[in-house]
Amino acid sequence: MEDIIKQVEERRALARLGGGQKRIDAQHKKGKLTARERIELFLDNGSFEEWDTFKEHRCVDFDMDKQAKVPGDGVVTGYGTVNGRLVFIFSQDFTVFGGSLSEAYAEKICKIMDHAMKVGAPVIGLNDSGGARIQEGVASLGGYAEIFQRNVLASGVVPQISLVMGPCAGGAVYSPAMTDFIFMVKDSSYMFVTGPDVVKTVTHEEVTSEELGGAITHSVKSGVSDLAFENDVEALLAIRRLVGFLPGSNREMPPTLPVIDPADREDFSLDTLVPDNPNMPYDMKELIIKMVDDADFFELSPDYAKNIIVGFARMEGSPVGIVANQPMVLAGCLDIRSSIKAARFVRFCDAFNIPVITLVDVPGFLPGTAQEYGGIIKHGAKLLFAYAECTVPKVTVITRKAYGGAYDVMASKHLRGDVNFAWPSAEIAVMGAKGAVEIIFREEKNDPVKLAEREAEYKARFANPFSAAARGFIDDVILPHETRQRVCRSLEMLKSKKLENPWRKHSNIPL
Repeated sequence: MEDIIKQVEERRALARLGGGQKRIDAQHKKGKLTARERIELFLDNGSFEEWDTFKEHRCVDFDMDKQAKVPGDGVVTGYGTVNGRLVFIFSQDFTVFGGSLSEAYAEKICKIMDHAMKVGAPVIGLNDSGGARIQEGVASLGGYAEIFQRNVLASGVVPQISLVMGPCAGGAVYSPAMTDFIFMVKDSSYMFVTGPDVVKTVTHEEVTSEELGGAITHSVKSGVSDLAFENDVEALLAIRRLVGFLPGSNREMPPTLPVIDPADREDFSLDTLVPDNPNMPYDMKELIIKMVDDADFFELSPDYAKNIIVGFARMEGSPVGIVANQPMVLAGCLDIRSSIKAARFVRFCDAFNIPVITLVDVPGFLPGTAQEYGGIIKHGAKLLFAYAECTVPKVTVITRKAYGGAYDVMASKHLRGDVNFAWPSAEIAVMGAKGAVEIIFREEKNDPVKLAEREAEYKARFANPFSAAARGFIDDVILPHETRQRVCRSLEMLKSKKLENPWRKHSNIPL
């Protein structure tokens, strides 16, 4: 028995060593942690249960049978806990064949994904791989497709989070792309379908890996990445924080925490947040920070489509999703990128029973040929569709402008908003007063005095929340300083909300 135990320990030690000390040192020199170090840092201390430690590849082509087989074959898989809550995890090991994916490697990932769906727990993927193992040919491609299929089946069933911590290229990018959130590490991770050499050959463009698919590129320009972090440690700790907002599956409610911040807390500084001049911007993040528990807001995609803000927070200890127009950028107008960003976030919240709070200051959709040619009609409809389909509690607060179709889109009462509030500064109308009177009274456009009178008349009639309130489209006009209190009360009332959409195989959102 002692010999058997010794053999097991020797094999475990070999698995822990991965591709060998030399390659581990090379990984550290790049400022990167190893696959196992990442898991140890991410999970609660001592909670990791590893599976398939001894699994090996089965390839014999191209001299693969002559190379030493590494137990685990380039990916570490298993489960553990984050703050005591179950998660499944895989961590690709770049020290073993460059982290390249084999058939056996894919089977390991598929196994934990299958179990995650059975028991209802998030799947965390730590990506650091050179792509498909070329020596295995179509077998490795089949492995990717098996993973893709599970990404699709798990979508909306368990949260899926991808953390790209090294290379991720070619077909490998499509697994993270189908997960709920993608995070990257600056200067050490990149994602692209075709690399710089192929780009140069086909399009004659010269571009570096970082420019083509680095963390800054994808978190600022493409929107593929939700956040970019300085290093592995910062990234892993941030994902631990994110997991704390999410339920284990779509069958659970999100986890609540004890809270000291009183629900009836008032903040009188909010009474002066909105400037008297309707054309002056203000920072909507100030309202978010002052409204949520302990000023704790986990913002997603802060550097992409900045005219809309999305992220997670807590109200009375319970997680909520927040969507807010940002008047500091493009006056808060909705455009293609912001519509897609917010729509995807709303759909995630709806899938996982997370209430949505919407803070509205939107003068409309961004005009221009670039937007129209880019398909703003269809892309703007994505946000409308997401809100209309959403069945979780929806609380809306209009702080200032809510003009035109953008008023409808931003969780209005007409899209089954449960509780819709407005501040006294709210202006709910088809358009701004100046533009409206220039259309309605175009025959008086050469009479500035008369036009000014008409504008004042229009403002008095529509540039306030009371016309909408008179029709019941606004449930109450509230004072800014009582926003937290009123939203908390609304969410408490909505805890037992039950609403189902008509049966269907699936909706056909305007993609």
